[in-house]
Order: sequence, then C-alpha cells, then structure tokens
Amino acid sequence: MAGDNESITTGQYIGHHLQNLTFGQHADGSWGLAHSAAEASAMGFWAFNVDTLFWAVLLGVAFYALFRNVAKSANSGVPTRFQAAIEIVVEFVDNSVRETFHGTSTFIAPLALTLFVWIFFMNFMDLLPVDWLPELVKKGSVVLFDANPHHIYQKVVPTTDVNATMSMALTVFVLILYFSIKVKGVGGFISELTSQPFAASSLAGKIVFFIPNLLLEMVGLLAKPVSLGLRLFGNMYAGELIFILIALVFTAGAGLVGSGLSSLFGEHIPAWFWVLATASIFATLWLNLQGKLDTKKTLWLLFVEMLLVGGLAFVGGQLMHFIWAAFHLIIVTLQAFIFMMLTIVYLSMAHEHH
Repeated sequence: MAGDNESITTGQYIGHHLQNLTFGQHADGSWGLAHSAAEASAMGFWAFNVDTLFWAVLLGVAFYALFRNVAKSANSGVPTRFQAAIEIVVEFVDNSVRETFHGTSTFIAPLALTLFVWIFFMNFMDLLPVDWLPELVKKGSVVLFDANPHHIYQKVVPTTDVNATMSMALTVFVLILYFSIKVKGVGGFISELTSQPFAASSLAGKIVFFIPNLLLEMVGLLAKPVSLGLRLFGNMYAGELIFILIALVFTAGAGLVGSGLSSLFGEHIPAWFWVLATASIFATLWLNLQGKLDTKKTLWLLFVEMLLVGGLAFVGGQLMHFIWAAFHLIIVTLQAFIFMMLTIVYLSMAHEHH
C-alpha cells in the first residue's frame, strides 16, 4: 500500500492492513472474496480468513520440515549452529514440561514444542516490513487474476486474527476436558466442579453448595481458553498496529529525503528493493547459523545492509522500526512461551486429583 498513500487517507491505510482476505457467501447467495470490511462482516460465521489459514499452514509446514530435517541429520559429530539452536529449543521445552507437568502423558511435550515454535513462527511474521508482502500479493493478484487492487487484503500475521488464537485456545480447552474426564472419570470431573471451593461433608451441605460451586468452577474453567486466546491476540494485534503507524511515519518522510535511494529510484522505492534487502539480511543470519560465516563478518555485513536499507533511505523511520522490532522480538518470543506454559499448567491441573 506504500505506493498508494497519496490516494488514500491514513485511516484507510490502517484499515486496509488490518482487514483479512475473507472468503464466504455474499448476500445474493454466491460465494467469493469480500470486497470490503462490511461485506466480510455480513458473511457471518461460515466465512474463512484465507490469509490467516494460508500463512498458518505454511508456517506449520515450515516448522515441521525444519525440525524433521534436523532430526534426520542429527549425529554424534559437531553440530551446525542451526542444529545446536534447534536442540536448545527442544531441550528448553522438555525441561519446561518436566518442571511443570506432573502427569505421565507422553503427549504433552510434543504438544508444547509444537505450540511454542508454531506460535513463534506466526508471531515472527510481525517483524517483516508491513508493506512488502501485502504489496507483493496485491501486484500478483492484479497480474494473474486481473483483480481490483483495492479489494485485495492481506494480513500475514495469523496471531493478529482472533479467530486463529481462539481456535488454538479452544483446542487446548477440548484437551483439558478430555484429560480431566480420562484421568478422573465423568463422576470425578463433575465432583471436582461441584465440591469446591465451598466444601461440605453432609449431604445437605453438598446440595446447598452445588449450584454456587458449579457456577464458580465453570467461570474458572471457561476463563482458561479466554485467557489463552485473547492474551495472544491482544498483544500481537497491538504490536502490528504500532508497526503500521511507524510505517506511516516512515512513508511520510519520503519528501524530506533528497539523496540516497530516492535519487536512484525516484519518489517511490520499488517493492523489489525491500524484498532483496530483507532477503540479504536473512541470508547473512542463515549463513552464520550454518557456521559458514563467522560472527565478525556477520556483524559487518549486517551493519552494511542496515546502513543501505536505513541509512540511505529514511533514517528516522528505519530507526523507529529497528527499535520497536528489537523490543517486539522479546514480545514475540514471550507470547509463544506464555501460551505454551499456560497450556502445560492447565493440562497438568487436568491430570491432578483434588
């Protein structure tokens, strides 16, 4: 959308970035993509956010492929830096499960690893420049399908969609119910919901406190998926919104630049430059993880790449992006960790007898 900033308002720019590419049934009964936020809302419950599903599945496949490749190539020799990094993640999750989960299920550790890495991958998409992936999708849709560019929406961070975060939370909630009934039985589970926090030894007392206990325990039970899903969504949505606001400041500064990249490309720097610039930074980091580039050369290359991207273009905007991205990297990791740990805690409570 960077190239369209002159023809749209700030509110339209923000709204376009925060709108999902939605597929569903139109008012006339036909099925297709929504052309506006109002159309997407009118499609109702059975509409699908195509971009959320696409990026979530793609990142899940990437997680599976990377970890499977490392597992197959692991040996007793000297590991690569990437293999060592994967082993650190696996060991970290395994230790977290051992310290927190008090049951005997072998299902919890793989689940915790999947949640942590998959959510981290989805959150990490928030660190990519907010414009160039949506812009790439928009241009591709115009060329391939002759689509109206103003009708092509693209949110590349699945965890900024409450449907995705609540879906994961509800899946964990189903597992909580499953293990609670499996370990304690139907009677034990119902007894747990109706015998606390007001305990009574007599039959009359149990009858009196049955409804209050059930209501209080149901609130606590239903709060678990809500705390999982909304916490993750709220933090990532706020982070995405701040990146979009910074992007507006970044683009607004274009008229102040009289040299550097603007003198080479004109008023608007093309999207392919940002794609290549971002790819070069990731390539440098990848070579370092593979042990093919030492730390000193990596730092120098990153310095030069950042200088070309930030120093020669819009220094203020790039600096704000970098500072927020560095801070947001902590949030990205922390939110994946919190979701994983709460899942372990909730499933551990489901295995415990009260």
